[in-house]
Amino acid sequence: MFSSKEQFKRRYLQRLEMMYGKRFEDTTVMEQYHALGQLVREAISSRWIETNEAYRTTKQKQVYYLSIEFLLGRLLGNNLVNLGVYGLCEEALGELGINLSEVEQCEIDAGLGNGGLGRLAACFLDSLASLDLPGHGCGIRYKHGLFDQKIVNGYQVELPEQWLRHGNVWEVKRADKAVQVRFWGEVETYYVKGRLSFKHVNAETILAVPYDMPVIGYETNTVNTLRLWNAEPAPFPTNRDALTYKRETEAVSEFLYPDDTNDEGKILRLKQQYFLVASSLHSIIRSYKKHHEDIQHLHEYVAIHINDTHPVLAIPELMRILLDEENLSWDEAWSVTTKTISYTNHTTLSEALEKWPEHIFKPLLPRIYMIVKEVNERFCRELWELYPGEWDRIERMAIVSHGLIRMAHLAIVGSHSINGVAKIHSDILKMREMKDFYDVYPTRFNNKTNGITHRRWLLKANPELSTLISESIGTDWIRSPMELRMLEAYADDSSFHHSFQAVKKKRKEILAHRIKQQTGIVVDLDSIFDVQVKRLHAYKRQLLNVFHIMYLYNRLKEDSDFEMVPRTFIFGAKASPGYHYAKKIIKLINSVADKVNSDPRVAPYMKVVFLENYRVSLAEEIIPATDLSEQISTASKEASGTGNMKFMMNGALTIGTLDGANIEIREAVGEDNIITFGLTAEQVLHYYQKGGYTSLDYYHHHKSIQTVVEQLVNGFFPNVGSEFEMIYDSLLEQNDEFFVLKDLSSYSLAQQEVERVYRDQRSWYQKSIINIAKSGYFSSDRTIKQYSDEIWGLSIR
Repeated sequence: MFSSKEQFKRRYLQRLEMMYGKRFEDTTVMEQYHALGQLVREAISSRWIETNEAYRTTKQKQVYYLSIEFLLGRLLGNNLVNLGVYGLCEEALGELGINLSEVEQCEIDAGLGNGGLGRLAACFLDSLASLDLPGHGCGIRYKHGLFDQKIVNGYQVELPEQWLRHGNVWEVKRADKAVQVRFWGEVETYYVKGRLSFKHVNAETILAVPYDMPVIGYETNTVNTLRLWNAEPAPFPTNRDALTYKRETEAVSEFLYPDDTNDEGKILRLKQQYFLVASSLHSIIRSYKKHHEDIQHLHEYVAIHINDTHPVLAIPELMRILLDEENLSWDEAWSVTTKTISYTNHTTLSEALEKWPEHIFKPLLPRIYMIVKEVNERFCRELWELYPGEWDRIERMAIVSHGLIRMAHLAIVGSHSINGVAKIHSDILKMREMKDFYDVYPTRFNNKTNGITHRRWLLKANPELSTLISESIGTDWIRSPMELRMLEAYADDSSFHHSFQAVKKKRKEILAHRIKQQTGIVVDLDSIFDVQVKRLHAYKRQLLNVFHIMYLYNRLKEDSDFEMVPRTFIFGAKASPGYHYAKKIIKLINSVADKVNSDPRVAPYMKVVFLENYRVSLAEEIIPATDLSEQISTASKEASGTGNMKFMMNGALTIGTLDGANIEIREAVGEDNIITFGLTAEQVLHYYQKGGYTSLDYYHHHKSIQTVVEQLVNGFFPNVGSEFEMIYDSLLEQNDEFFVLKDLSSYSLAQQEVERVYRDQRSWYQKSIINIAKSGYFSSDRTIKQYSDEIWGLSIR
C-alpha cells in the first residue's frame, strides 16, 4: 500500500495540507488523525472494489451477519496492523514529529454496541475478512450509541455518546442505495389471476440510508463491508406533523436499546428491529437479483445469520418479499426462507428472550403480523400431528400465545440452524430451555463456541507480549493461532518467565497511569491486579466480588495479625439505564472503594478502582495488565463469555464458576491452571426446578456472611441512607436468585488458593504461559471456520 516511508510521508503531508488548507506545522492532532484515516481508507478503496467485484463475477455464496450491535472499538491502529504497515507508519510519522499513539487516541470508539454480543460481531467480521471469506455485517448507525457513563458521587450518570461529533472517517454514505421502510397503515387483500395478494397501504414511510465501512482482513487483499443504516425522513408528503414525523423518524437510529419499560419505548425498539431487517433484506435481495434470475435459488448464494433475537423479523420479512413481491407460493417461500436463515442464541435468561405484545406489533407491522400469525397456525398444526391432544406442549411451543409473540420460537421454527455459543450453553438449550424444540428439530441444533480476534486482543493490544511470543516461536501464530501451543515448551523456562514478568509490569504501569489520571488513585504495581470488567448484571455477580472485598476489609480491621497479598481490585461496567438494581451495585462498588481507599489500616493491602465508561479502547489497556480474571457468573447463566478468552490470551489466570466457556478453558489448560469454585449448572438448575435453597440459612449460620450483608443497611457506609436496601432485600426477602450467599464461602476459599499460587511466582508464571499457549483455540478464526463449513457453506475467495 505504501512502498516506503518517504512515499508515505509525501502522500500524508499532501493529504493533510489539502484537507485543511494550512501548513503541516499548524495542524492539530485531531486533523492529523482525520488525514491519516482518510489516506488509509482511500488507499484500500481499490481492494474494496476488487473484493466486491470478485464476489459478483464468481457468484460466490455470501453471508450477511445481522446484528443490533457491532462493538468495533478504534479502527485506525487495527487497520494499520491488518494492512501490515503499522511499523512503517509509526516510524514515518515519528520522523515528522508525530506520535502515532497520540493520533490513535483521537479516535472515539464507535457507539454501535454495548457488550459481548456486539464485540463478538466485530471479531467475526475481522475473521471473515482475514480468512478471505465473503461475509458482511448489517447494523444500525446509531447517532448516540448507548450512553457515555460518568460516575458522580458514586452514582452512574448517563450522557449522550457523541461519537460522531467529529464525523466518522471510515464510513462512505451510499445515498443512492437508500431503502423505504414502512410502518403502520393497513393491509388490503385482493385477487390477481385467482391468487390472493396483499398490499400495505396508508403506511408511514421512512428512509434507510446506508453508510458502508470497510472491514480489512489481516495481510490479505479481502476488504468486506459493514453496512450501517441511518433513519432519515422520506422526501415526500406525509399526513403527519412535519416536525413530529422528523423527530420520530430520526429516533429510530438515535440510541442503542431505548428504554422499553413503557409502550412508547417498546414501539421504538420494535421499529429499530424491523428497520434493520427490512433495509438489509431489501439490499440483499436487490444485489442478488442483479446477477441471478430465479429467487428460489437464493439460499444457494446467500446466507443470512441473525445474531440473537433482535433481527428475527428477518424471517417474516423475507417471507413477505417472497410472497408479495416475488409471487412464490407459501411452501416455496417457506422453503427458501428456512434454508437461507440461521440463528445464534446467546442466552438462557427468560427476560432476554424477546416477546412482543400483539397490541403493539399488529398496528405497527400489519403485514408482518399476518405472516407471523400464519407461521404460528401452520406450526401449531404440525405440532398437533406430532403430539395430538398435548395442549400444554403446543401452548408452550406456540410462537403466538397469551397476547405475546415469542421471538426465540419464531427464530427456531424459521431457520435451518440454531446454535449455542459454548458446549454447556448448547447442551442446556437442547436438554432444558429448548428441549421441546430440540425434540422436533434435533438436526437444527449445534454448538459454535465463541472466539475473539487475537489480532486485536493480543497483537494490537499487547505489542510487548506479541514481540516476546514471536521472538520465541516465530510469527506463524498470527496467521494460525493454534501455533501458540508451541509456547508450552517455555512454561518452565526461567528466562522466559523473566521476560514475561517485564512485559506484564510494563502493561501494569500503563494501566496504573490511566487509573491515576482518571481517578487520582495510586496503585501498587506489585499487587495482584484483580479485574472484573463486563456488563453490569445481577447474574454476572459483581456483588459476589464486592462482598469478598468487604470480607477482606473486615478481617484486616478486626485481626491485627491478618495479612494478605496486596491487591488492586478493578471494576468497569455500564448498567442499562432502566436497570435500577445494577445501578445500586455500581453505587455499592464506589462506596466500598471510598471506604477502603481512605483507610490507612488497609492501604498497604487493598485498593478498589471503578473505571468509568468501560469500552473497547479501555479494555485494550486493562486486559494486558491483568493478573486475575474474574469470571464468576451464576453457573448456567453465562452463555459463553469472551472476556475470559481475552484475559487468558494475555496471560491472566481465571477464577471462575463452571459456566459458559470457562468449562472449555479448563479443558484446554487443565484443572491446575484455572481456579474454579461454586455451584455447578446442574445444581443451580436443580434448585430452580425443585427448590431447596434458603438464603437465610447462610445468613444465620455464617457470621462473616451476616456481617457483610448487614453492612448494607446498618450505617457502615456513611451518607447513603437506605441506598442498598434493594440489594439487601434481594438477598434475604427474595431468596438470593443468583446464589451469591451460597457461593461466597467457596469463592473465598478459591481466592485463598489464588494467593497461595501467587506467592510462588514460578508456579504463577507457569500457569500464565500455559494459558497463553492454549488460547489459540479461542480465536474467532476457528469459530468462523466452523460457521462457514457447518452452517453457511462458504468458500474462500
